[in-house]
Order: sequence, then structure tokens, then C-alpha cells
Amino acid sequence: MKLEFKNKEYERIDNFKGGEGHIMAKMFFDGKNRVLIAKVEPGSSIGVHTHETNAEMIFIEKGEPLFIIDGREERLEAGNVHYCPKGSTHTMINDTDEVIEIKAVIFEQ
Repeated sequence: MKLEFKNKEYERIDNFKGGEGHIMAKMFFDGKNRVLIAKVEPGSSIGVHTHETNAEMIFIEKGEPLFIIDGREERLEAGNVHYCPKGSTHTMINDTDEVIEIKAVIFEQ
């Protein structure tokens, strides 16, 4: 199944998952699984949340976000992938001066 994001407009989401600032996102959601393309502005974050029933992979396209997963800090860079398994708690913080670009897949397990 082809997911077409090229002509889809970004949607502004304030305080995503309880985080600071806002993200700009394009999303596909089928009721269980989600694909997300997003830009995270400097000073913005994705709030702390637990993946109770699913897992997430975040592909870093641009920038160097700070992740905190289960209490451990990890700095990633373009080309890295952050993996949050089912049952884990994480957040992503843009504490840099540049926009961070990511692609994410959230999938049921």
C-alpha cells in the first residue's frame, strides 16, 4: 500500500504528547499503526509517554535530538534510529538551534 506524503500539508501540533512548543507533522493512521513525518522546532519536545501496546522507531533525518528512554539520555544524529520497545517510556527534546527532521513508525506488537 502506497502512502503519499509528498502533497500532504504539514499540520501544526502544539504540546505534542504534553511536550513543549510545537511540531509540524504529516501523519498516516490506520487505527492501530502510525507513520509520521515531522519537524521539531528548536526548544520544542515530544512529551514523556509510555508505549503500553506498541513500539516506535524514529529515524533521524536532520539534526541531533536528545532522547531520554527509561531514564537514560541518548544523543542521536542524522542517520541514527531511536527504538522504543513496548513497555518503555521516552521523550525527544530539541535543545539545539536547528530544526530536527524525523520519520517515525509506531506499530502494534
